[in-house]
Amino acid sequence: MRYSVIIIMLFLLGACQDVKRPEKPDDLIPKEKMVDIFTDAYMMNAARSINLKVLNDNGIKLDSVLYTKYGIDSLQFARSDAYYTSNLNGYIAIFDEVEARLTLLKSEKDSLQLAGTEKIEAAIKKDSAKAAQGLIEPAQSDSN
Repeated sequence: MRYSVIIIMLFLLGACQDVKRPEKPDDLIPKEKMVDIFTDAYMMNAARSINLKVLNDNGIKLDSVLYTKYGIDSLQFARSDAYYTSNLNGYIAIFDEVEARLTLLKSEKDSLQLAGTEKIEAAIKKDSAKAAQGLIEPAQSDSN
């Protein structure tokens, strides 16, 4: 029994040695551009989940928009993605950068939204102050 376990372990160890990694493609997309592409892809997926009917009604294909924006095609993207995924630590670094950018974009959006809300509240206060100035004080009666 013990020998069969050892033989199986040696067989499995030998089978793991033949992992082939993709070669670096000639048209490899640079890491920074991949970060940009993945950041936009995440935002487009969010848009797709919110406005799918609008996108379908207008015939908008978000993947095509992404490829056109960055001047790439699906094959170039697939080869570059396969190359980067072969190095797990590098791929994780790419997505850490994507996450950092998305977090930054969200905080910028939130601060702009807060500033817009504050402007609206200030305008409402100003309008209500103007309206209050136009009011006439109620008359006091001398019925004592």
